Amino acid sequence: MPKKAFEFEQYDQLQDDACAQRIIAAKQILGKRVAILAHHYQRADVYRHADLTGDSLKLSFLAAQTDADYLVFCGVHFMAEVADILSSPDQIAILPDMAAGCSMADMASLSNVERAWREISEILNPDETITPVTYINSAADLKAFCGEHNGIVCTSSNAGKVLQWSFKQREKVLFFPDQHLGRWSGHQLDIPLEEMPVWNFDEPMGGLTPEQINKAKILLWKGHCSVHQMFQPQHIIRFRNQYPDGFVISHPECNYEVCKASDYVGSTEYIINTIAAAESGTRWLVGTELNLVSRITEEFKSQGKIVQFMSPMVCMCSTMARIDPQHLAWALENLVNGNIVNQIKVPIEEAKLARLALDRMLKIS
Repeated sequence: MPKKAFEFEQYDQLQDDACAQRIIAAKQILGKRVAILAHHYQRADVYRHADLTGDSLKLSFLAAQTDADYLVFCGVHFMAEVADILSSPDQIAILPDMAAGCSMADMASLSNVERAWREISEILNPDETITPVTYINSAADLKAFCGEHNGIVCTSSNAGKVLQWSFKQREKVLFFPDQHLGRWSGHQLDIPLEEMPVWNFDEPMGGLTPEQINKAKILLWKGHCSVHQMFQPQHIIRFRNQYPDGFVISHPECNYEVCKASDYVGSTEYIINTIAAAESGTRWLVGTELNLVSRITEEFKSQGKIVQFMSPMVCMCSTMARIDPQHLAWALENLVNGNIVNQIKVPIEEAKLARLALDRMLKIS
């Protein structure tokens, strides 16, 4: 019989070292019944306890292939939702802190996207002319919206392929929530910037004229990553002036000017793999989240590679950092005690529609 659940307040003041020991002990008791997943951007004192690491989609796939009963996702809310959608019905996804959200994902709500769809229908028939594309960094209900409207999900690594697929279905794309990934991916397909206007969900008709909507190939949602927007072209200029033989690599969530000034642009996995394959002695300026950059700085130091963070300011994913050793210990010890806390469960119909959009992506990836 499950015992009374432990309250988090009992853990809040625990020292990190004590938490680490209790996490290790709980993992030993739970054994293969639990799999701890940690995103690349996760803080080091949590990342060290992970069984599986990677970007959000990779982690969800890896988790679904395990026999673990409990998938403890050390990431943010939308990642745990994807894990729940892709895993088997008897696997339980858990987010140690429900406050671990994503500011970018929050910039596109279902109500605002549905309103945009209605407003667009005053000018053209969106179900016949527009493919809705949502970045995986979005809530499950938006993935379900795409599933229902013959749309699709994309990641930072396959956004270009997804756009190509989308244009084979219909002539236009509504891309949300990250305008920068959509703009850079469209640019890679030689779509002019003037054919990729921004849809401002705070304004009627997205702040666009009927002419702009008719001319657009991609309607870019007014959303962004609060971390990646910190990187600016002047950071790259300063680096190149100091190290003309150095290389610049950025995540496509960075703004267009930063991506264009970079030598390489790609997902977190791409960034890691590119630097890993580079020659010894090379120097890299990296435009992505600080925890990841700090980790690969140490990892590749022994190979004679110098990796440095792009911004002079600290830029880390503050919402993901809410998953701390205290919350992880609390979630695991409750499982040991027979209690499930902070389960992430996507409603069945919503999960079915979201799975349609995800499966479309998987078929072309």
